[in-house]
Amino acid sequence: MTSRTVTIINPSGLHARPASEFVTEAKKFSSSIKIRDISQEGGESVNAKSIVMLLSLGLGPGTSVEISADGPDEEEAVDRLVSLIESGFGELPDNGADSGTGRASD
Repeated sequence: MTSRTVTIINPSGLHARPASEFVTEAKKFSSSIKIRDISQEGGESVNAKSIVMLLSLGLGPGTSVEISADGPDEEEAVDRLVSLIESGFGELPDNGADSGTGRASD
């Protein structure tokens, strides 16, 4: 079994769209994958391949979760899902993409 802890950084947490992306990625692996809110004592591990179970956790920004996998591709599964959460699901501002004022040069 492989597990890692990661903090949700996107401003809206794991609402419908990012949760759907997470579940889609999790389903690519044959390993059994679980996710657990570690900020709640006795937090339940749920099936990370189930959108309903994932949304039931109500994971908001700043929440630390543990992702665990057990199976032949467990390390790759955990690494990819942690990376997905660390990416912010494309909801983070792109620092440096805008050079300043947003106005056209004269």
